[in-house]
Amino acid sequence: MRIVCIGGGPGGLYFAMLMKKADPRHEIRIVERNRPDDTFGFGVVFSDATMAGIADADSEAYRGLSQHLVHWDDIEVNYRGERITSTGHGFSGMSRHTLLHVMQQQACAAGVEMLFEREVSSLDAYRDADLIVAADGSNSTMRRLLEEQIRTTVELRPNRFVWLGTTRPFPAFTFYFKNDDHGLWRVHAYQYAPDRSTFIVECREDTWKSSGMDRATEDQTAAFLERLFADELEGHPLITNRSIWRQFPTVRTEPWWSDNIALLGDAAHTAHFSVGSGTRMAMEDAVGLRDALVDEPDVASALRAYEARRRPQVESLQRAAQASLQWFEDTERYTSLDPIQFTFSLLTRSLRITHEDLRARDPKFLASVDEWVAREAERQTGFSPARGEPFDKLRTSAVRVTPPMFTPFRLRGLVLANRVVVSPMCQYVAEEGSIGDWHLVHLGSRAMGGAGLVMAEMTDVSPDARISPWCAGMYRPEHMAAWKRIVDFVHRETPAAIGMQLGHAGRKGATQRMWEADNEPLPDGGWPLVSASPIPYFPDRSPVPREMTRADMDCVAGDFARAAALARDAGFDLLEIHMAHGYLLASFISPVTNTRTDEYGGTLDNRMRFPLEVFESCRSVWSDERPMSVRISAVDWVPGGMGPDDAVAVARMLKAHGCDIVDVSAGQTVPDQRPVYGRLFQTPFADRIRHQVGMATIAVGNISSYMDVNTIIAAGRADLCAIARGHIFDPYWTRHAAWMLGYPLPWPGPYKSVERYTPRFEFRFTGEKT
Repeated sequence: MRIVCIGGGPGGLYFAMLMKKADPRHEIRIVERNRPDDTFGFGVVFSDATMAGIADADSEAYRGLSQHLVHWDDIEVNYRGERITSTGHGFSGMSRHTLLHVMQQQACAAGVEMLFEREVSSLDAYRDADLIVAADGSNSTMRRLLEEQIRTTVELRPNRFVWLGTTRPFPAFTFYFKNDDHGLWRVHAYQYAPDRSTFIVECREDTWKSSGMDRATEDQTAAFLERLFADELEGHPLITNRSIWRQFPTVRTEPWWSDNIALLGDAAHTAHFSVGSGTRMAMEDAVGLRDALVDEPDVASALRAYEARRRPQVESLQRAAQASLQWFEDTERYTSLDPIQFTFSLLTRSLRITHEDLRARDPKFLASVDEWVAREAERQTGFSPARGEPFDKLRTSAVRVTPPMFTPFRLRGLVLANRVVVSPMCQYVAEEGSIGDWHLVHLGSRAMGGAGLVMAEMTDVSPDARISPWCAGMYRPEHMAAWKRIVDFVHRETPAAIGMQLGHAGRKGATQRMWEADNEPLPDGGWPLVSASPIPYFPDRSPVPREMTRADMDCVAGDFARAAALARDAGFDLLEIHMAHGYLLASFISPVTNTRTDEYGGTLDNRMRFPLEVFESCRSVWSDERPMSVRISAVDWVPGGMGPDDAVAVARMLKAHGCDIVDVSAGQTVPDQRPVYGRLFQTPFADRIRHQVGMATIAVGNISSYMDVNTIIAAGRADLCAIARGHIFDPYWTRHAAWMLGYPLPWPGPYKSVERYTPRFEFRFTGEKT
C-alpha cells in the first residue's frame, strides 16, 4: 500500500511507524511543512494510562520515549494562600522537541520516507496514493481542501492563554490562581525535562485587555508575567517560543474521512489542554487507524471502522474537555469556595474523575474533603448523622467520616437525612386523577430504599391540566385523601421526606401514555388545550392550543393554589412547581413557545410574569416552615431558545419570590431539540445557578452512581441529586450505595436480619456484568 501522511507531528509519525511495522511492504511517505528541528510549544504530558496504551501498541516506541520522560504523581493547587497537594495521579512530561526527534529516528529506522519544508496546496500530487492521512494540525490545509466533503465547526473559546516555558522544574502538576488589579490569572505548569517546565498562563479577556497583554509583544508578555509570578518562579526566567496570546479552538469535523483520505489528531478534533494533550489524542488516533487498516479488507471499510471506533471515545473526551475548560473560564465563580473544596472541584472538573477515583488515588486527601463536607453539613443543619441526631431511624453507634451523599441538608424547617432524591416519575396509572396501590408501593418502596427525599410524580391541578387521562391529580378532596395515605406511610415507616410536584401540561396535554406513543395526541377523548401562544407541539399533528387570556390565567393560578392547599393538608414536606419541559408554565418562559405581544411576552421579565404569579399563589397557601422548589429547563437545546444565562436570570427571580431550591433540568420544550447528552450532562447548569445566584440546587440528568452523587455534593456543584431510572431499576439504590461504601444505614425493624447478610451481586453498579 502506498501511504502519504500530510503532517510530520507526533500523530503522523506514530501512524507511519505503526503501519510500517504492521507490514514493511507499505510505501510510506511523510510530508511536513516545517524543518525537522522546528517545534512550537515546550513540553507534552501523558497520563500513565496513555503511556501504557503506547506500550501495548508498540513496545519499541515506548522504550524509546520512556528514556526521556519526567514522571510525577502529585497535583498541587495554590489558592488563597494555601498549597494543597493530592497524590496518586501519575503523569509523565517530555520535551516536544525530544519527542519529535525520537519519533523521527524511529520512523527513519522503520523505513519511512520523510520530506520536510514541503507545503501542500493541492491533492493532485498524491492522487496515486492508496491512502492519504491528514495529520497537519488544527489549522489543517488538508481539511480546507476537503471543505466540500467534510463539515467543520471551530468554536473559539473566550479565555486568552499563552504558552511559555521556564527553567524552574516544578515537582508536581501545579496550578496557581492569583489575583492582581486586572483580575484573576490561572497558571498550568508541569515539568518536561530535568531543568525545564511548561508554564501556561490563562485569563479572561477583560483581564487580558486591562493588563495591556492585548498589545504586548512576546518579550513584553514574558517580562510582565515574570514580575507577576516572581514568587512562584523563584527567580527563574520565562522562555518564549512563539508565545502568542491565543483563544483555544475546539474543532469538530464530520465525517473524518473522504474517499481515501483520513483526518487524524487535531485536524479532525481538538480537546482543551486542561484535560490532556492533542499529542495524546493524535497518537491514540494513529493506533485506531492502524488497527482498522489491519482488520478490514479494504481502505474504505477501514476508514469507516476507524471513525466508528474512535469517534465515541473522542466525543466523550471532548465533552470532558468542555466541562474542564468551562471550569477554567468560570474560575471566578468558585473563588468563594474553601481551599479544600476548591481543590476537589478542580480535580473533578471534567466529571471523569470521581470521588471513588480519589479514594483509590489519595485516600488521605479524600478523607480531608469528606470531613470538611460533614462539618459544613452539621453547621448548615445543626445536626450530625455521626452523632445520630435527630435521625432516630438512622442512628448508629459507628463513628466515621460520613460520605458526602449521606450528610444532612436543611431547607427551611425541613432537614433531609441525605442528599439523594427520587425524581418525579409519571406512572400513567391513575383513574380520573386518583392514585391507588401502585403509587403506594412505588413511592413507599423507594422511601424505604433510603433516599432522603421522595418526589411524587407531576400531579396535575385540574382535569384539563393532565398530560394524559391516566395522570395523577390534586383537584378533588378524594385526591388529597389518597395522597395522604402515602404521605403517612412514608413518615411513619421511613426517615424519608416526601414532596409533591404540581404541574399543568399546557400544549403537551391530552396525549397517549409514554410507553404507547410518547407526546403523541390521543386518537379520541382529548380536551381543549391552552398555552402561552397558539403553537402546537408537533406542527403536523398536535392540536393547536388556545392562547391564554387573563381570565384563563386567573383560573389556572387558582387551580395551583387549591392544589397547593390540598398538598399541605395531605402533609407533604416540600412543594415543587413544574416550570420545565415545555409544559404550561415553561411555555411562557421560553421564547420559542411564547410569541405574545402583551405584558406576558417579549422580555424574560415579561415571560416570567405569569409563572411567578402562579408561584406566589402557591406560596401564599403553603406553610412558611416548609420549603418550595421549582423545576426549570435551563436550556431548550434549540437556536433562539433558553440558554444558561437565561436560567441564571430565572433562578434569581425565583429566589426573590421565596423559592428555596431550583431543580435544574433541561430541554423537552420542542420536539426538534438537539440535546448534548453525556454523563452528568445537566449538572453544569445546576452548578452555575448555585454559585452565580447563591441558592440551593438539585442536579438531575444521567446521574447513575453513588460515585457521581458523592462527587457532585463534595465539589459543591449541587446540594441534592435527583435520580430517576436508577431508582426504577433498583428501589433500594441508596441502601445499596451505603452498603458498597461501608456506611451503616440501619434497616427498618422487620428487615433487621439484612444487616447480618452479605449479598452476592450478580452485577456491578457500573452496569458491567460479573
